[in-house]
Amino acid sequence: MPSPPPRKSTWCRRNPSNILNTTPRNDQAGNYAGCNLGYVWLISIVAALGGLLFGWDWVVIGGAKPFFERFFHIQGNAALSGWANSCALIGCLFGALIAGVLSDKFGRKRLLALAATLFAVTSIGNGLAQTFTIFITWRMVGGVGIGLASSLSPMYISEVAPARMRGRLVSVNQLTIVIGVLLAQLINWWLVRDLPAGATDGFIVQSWFGQQGWRWMFALTAAPALLFLLGMLLVPESPRWLIKNARPDLARRILERIGGADYAEAEVRDVQATLSEGEFGRVRFADLLDRRVLKVLALGVVLAVFQQWCGINTIFNYAEEIFRAAGYDISSVVKNIAWTGSVNLVFTFVALGFVDKAGRRPLMLLGTAGLAATYAVLGLCYHRHVTGWPVLLLVLVAIACYAMSLAPVTWVIISEIFPNRIRGAAMSVAVMSLWMACFLLTYTFPLLNKSLGAADTFWLYAAICVAGLVFIFFKLPETKGKSLEQIERDLVD
Repeated sequence: MPSPPPRKSTWCRRNPSNILNTTPRNDQAGNYAGCNLGYVWLISIVAALGGLLFGWDWVVIGGAKPFFERFFHIQGNAALSGWANSCALIGCLFGALIAGVLSDKFGRKRLLALAATLFAVTSIGNGLAQTFTIFITWRMVGGVGIGLASSLSPMYISEVAPARMRGRLVSVNQLTIVIGVLLAQLINWWLVRDLPAGATDGFIVQSWFGQQGWRWMFALTAAPALLFLLGMLLVPESPRWLIKNARPDLARRILERIGGADYAEAEVRDVQATLSEGEFGRVRFADLLDRRVLKVLALGVVLAVFQQWCGINTIFNYAEEIFRAAGYDISSVVKNIAWTGSVNLVFTFVALGFVDKAGRRPLMLLGTAGLAATYAVLGLCYHRHVTGWPVLLLVLVAIACYAMSLAPVTWVIISEIFPNRIRGAAMSVAVMSLWMACFLLTYTFPLLNKSLGAADTFWLYAAICVAGLVFIFFKLPETKGKSLEQIERDLVD
């Protein structure tokens, strides 16, 4: 007697609710029963390790800052402090550009493996640096890895994910970023946990903490980087990239493993329908200037810039200044940084739970409004010289608002709104814009903080958040539950 058929997931089942406002072809693509969810989650998590390295490498400098600044004798120099914290962004710009130029030609997988290699090599280089110039050089080269991973990891996941769970899977990339941030913060705290309260600058410079401790903060990044490299050698190439580069048979085999033969055939047919014969294998940045594409590119660029200019990364990169202005010593600052990472992690799970249910728009509106209000009150606290736990609480509220909205959802949106034929190039432009905005934010914060003071600086960020709220309300469409090809038809055709 034959065994009964296995129970199948409903994630890829044909969804009657998608019949309205879609073509019959799109109703099929991404909505068949039988998705291999274990496989989809596995390859998405491996790709999302790029996010973990991105978060870890990006934030590790915040905990090391009080120590390497004293080691290199740049403490109190706002320009050099801003340069040390923002120089990696120069590499990020190059990494995003490389991703745009090469990912549409050579694929997502190879460049993600390159990013993993860069993370491993540069983390050790920073740990061994003996001069400020060498330290800066390694940070900039490491930034290339961040630029590659930040552009390619969410894009790769969006291209392998079934439509109805794409938001959740791409948000996993943000979850791993947050885990990387928290791991870096906890390791930083553990390495300096025995630093005496009230330690003087002279003691710190001469101690193990000032000579060796901060080096381990950077060097330990090599461990997850090697794990990421191994994982990328085992996952498949993006099936949408394979179709675009005239390799539909290999793409079909990967898609069959994800969702079965019917799912694979519908997906291949749907992707091919968005590409003309001359566009297979072609990569042209000039296509971004097409009027129909340009409006979508502008949407992605504005969202990417706003994600940075909302100001939250100043908390991660300049926690020492922010918390010390609120009356905390160095030991307490490192502990508070770990608290910010914990809240960041918890509220990222909120985004994972709601991004495919409530949608992208509501989360973005709620989080942006919360940030604007929190910054306004935080600025008032600094203006009235309020210190201690109220400032810490407001910082944690701001991080919670960001973690459930702008942090993950921006990456979801910019990974799904661009057309198949130019997704790599368009994504790189959006990510380059994000890193340029991040550079300006990171470099200018110590200068703004010194010239305007903490209160006016956070009120400025509150005003930017209000402007972002207006833009999102009037310009951001909802994309939940739609295939990448249907989003392309809605936004471009």
